[in-house]
Amino acid sequence: MSDSHNFFDLTGKTAVVTGASRGLGQFLARALARAGADLVITARDAEDCAAFRAEMAALGRTVVALPLDVRDPASIESFADTAMDAVERVDILVNNAGCNVRKPSVDITWDDWNLVLDTNLRGMFFVSQAIAKRSMIPNGYGRVVNIGSYTTVAGFAGLAPYCASRGGVRQMTMALADDWGIHGITVNCLSPGWFKTEQNKVLYEDTEWVEYLCDRIPLKRPGQPQDLDGTVVFLASDASEYVTGQNLLVDGGISTGATRALPKKRGSRTAPARSP
Repeated sequence: MSDSHNFFDLTGKTAVVTGASRGLGQFLARALARAGADLVITARDAEDCAAFRAEMAALGRTVVALPLDVRDPASIESFADTAMDAVERVDILVNNAGCNVRKPSVDITWDDWNLVLDTNLRGMFFVSQAIAKRSMIPNGYGRVVNIGSYTTVAGFAGLAPYCASRGGVRQMTMALADDWGIHGITVNCLSPGWFKTEQNKVLYEDTEWVEYLCDRIPLKRPGQPQDLDGTVVFLASDASEYVTGQNLLVDGGISTGATRALPKKRGSRTAPARSP
């Protein structure tokens, strides 16, 4: 490569982004498209992606919207086959589809657990497998970006299935990186911290909770979707060629521990008393 090579340029690459009917999935797909990538976007009902597909096509990108239910193995196989019929190859896979059930652990049902784990972990594995087998392994190239969360490294009351699933995503990311590195495929986990999404927006209606949260974040604010743009492009591009098996936290620093070890300052700072 010449010195002038733009390592972040995704022109000529095709990216699959699952769960792109709303929220972070659309922000991630938009970042990739602006970096030059063509897109295959998915939702359980592909029509839910119609407006976003038109927006991305207006950027001059080729965009295919396909139905995908990551909990259904037949849907995964059908999606993968249709995607490969529609595009020459898949270079980038962003596994974004996910869900959550927010309940005290004693109230979690068998179906609650299965919904979250099947969507966030099992589905992610089999979508990755389907795309790797059909395109990335035969072509000797791939960038897999698994969307995790701060719960890959921390646990929270009321989120037991979700924390279990995201912890599993982190471990699966390392296993697939080891498994597929020989094929020129990198597999990494992008883990946002506290971002306002459809899944957690109720929390942000509590101003006291938001103040508590911001006090624990070194950068003193929750994440904004655009905060993920540079990271997802990095992990999808040649810039991350020697980065694999990693869990990259984009969390404003809350994973540092973010527990105050000094008394909270109140009012103006006073000068220390002088010795007589």
